[in-house]
Amino acid sequence: MRAVNSYTPWIVLAALTSRAVSLPARDIRTGTGPDQDAPTQLDRVGAEIKHWRRTTEQPPAPENQGQWSEIINFPLVPVSTAIIAATGEVLLWSAWSRDKFLGNGGAGQTATAIFNPTTGSVTESIVTNTEHDMFCPGISLSASGLIVVTGGNNAEKTSIYHPDTNTWSSAAPLAISRGYNAQVQLSNGGIFTIGGSWSGGEGGKNGEYYDPDANTWTLRPGCPVDPILTNDRQGVYRQDNHAWLFARQNGSVFQAGPSTNMNWFTTDGEGSTNPAGPRGDDTDSMNGNAVMYDAVSGKILTVGGAPDYENSPATANANIITIGQPNEPATVTALGNAKYARAFHNSVVLPDGKVVVIGGQNYARTFNDDTTVFEPELFDPETGCFTVMAPMSVPRNYHSVAILLPDATVLSAGGGLCGEDCTVNHPDGQIFTPPYLLDADMNPAPRPTIQATVPETDVCLGSTVGVTVELDTEGGSVCQFSMVRFGSATHSVNTDQRRVPLDFAEGEQAFEVLIPSDPGVVVPGWWMLFAINANGVPSVAKLIHIQ
Repeated sequence: MRAVNSYTPWIVLAALTSRAVSLPARDIRTGTGPDQDAPTQLDRVGAEIKHWRRTTEQPPAPENQGQWSEIINFPLVPVSTAIIAATGEVLLWSAWSRDKFLGNGGAGQTATAIFNPTTGSVTESIVTNTEHDMFCPGISLSASGLIVVTGGNNAEKTSIYHPDTNTWSSAAPLAISRGYNAQVQLSNGGIFTIGGSWSGGEGGKNGEYYDPDANTWTLRPGCPVDPILTNDRQGVYRQDNHAWLFARQNGSVFQAGPSTNMNWFTTDGEGSTNPAGPRGDDTDSMNGNAVMYDAVSGKILTVGGAPDYENSPATANANIITIGQPNEPATVTALGNAKYARAFHNSVVLPDGKVVVIGGQNYARTFNDDTTVFEPELFDPETGCFTVMAPMSVPRNYHSVAILLPDATVLSAGGGLCGEDCTVNHPDGQIFTPPYLLDADMNPAPRPTIQATVPETDVCLGSTVGVTVELDTEGGSVCQFSMVRFGSATHSVNTDQRRVPLDFAEGEQAFEVLIPSDPGVVVPGWWMLFAINANGVPSVAKLIHIQ
């Protein structure tokens, strides 16, 4: 691991295998295809990718503060990501180009890649058939496992990734063009989006609802954007960006930030808005994080952010929000501050309910790695404390992502997207192994293994799942089961991830695990089921589909 502020460019010409998309494949190196004889301006997707890294070794961590993997090179700067249904692979994408965004309506294509964390393989495709530059979008993982991407550089478009065929298709356009919108999969099977004045015009980015059966987006007049606005000095262009949205009962949505004022939205009929109170004494926290670490109890951690989108000092503010039934006021408990002030960071909930906070910088500046925070922090809800973890090797700031993998590790990647010679471009990632997977000698800790579940994959709300677990003699018996919903991430927002602790009947190796019946707690879709032993070590997840 290497020191800050001194960088060496590594030129990488990746050997890429094109994956199938709905149009004929393009040659990744030249940008040419069956109907194109020579590269055009859009063919920067084939440009060499420079990897900017720290060049001085870091001392080893003095105790178990987790471990970082070697750097994983990607063929693009991953600005957005989502876990793929059924397989647990990772979909990554940038913009029309591998290393640069275009703005002003985009270029009608997106550079994407799929990373297999088990084999380490990375394969790339340029998606052209939807004519959608999916930079700065809203993202949702649907109840059936589709990845639904809206707005962004082509501000009116909706594109859907189909995991079963590894293809993209177009869906109905948004009612309002938008980019930097927030979006969330709902408990009733629909999708809600709001905000997004970065593209498609400024202001009036009121809420709308997607019906997947009818393939329609419909405005919800009772869900105006004004209640969620921050006081950003750049005006509404920034004030309605990146809302922190959480699905709850009966198609409702809780908005936890980044504005200090919190709100409830209902999405049936015309929709409605009800204030949920201020987020304590917190400031506006743009480009901060909010993570639902216990969906049963309605517990949400908020951490960091800045009063303004950029050129603004970040905070170390941390709070626990507790929500109950829709339209009830939320309860806010201020925590002792995190160790580091951060903006443009990412936070990921772990199977044991702890939350790892990764990357970011003390002073929010886009396309800049000054004041980078290299040390993650691990939040423990039992103690309310943050603990500093082992430092990473590469800055992860604006346009970085982080996401939980099925083996209970965390992928942290990306940052930059500002052109071929931009020193803050980071077309790579690292995997963080949390302390719970390591023993006192920093070797892999003995972990339980889920051998089988009944039903095997498709599970109904309110049902009981039979789980057979192989135990390691050193790890002790299973003491916990939990589920974490597949995540998606872009611009420090992940509205899909949430953790659900599970009740279970104890057995020696066979357990009866109860799935809650409330879709406002267990939002339908793909989930990772974990068994956790007496030493706090989680299994590799069993992937299940909640219906």
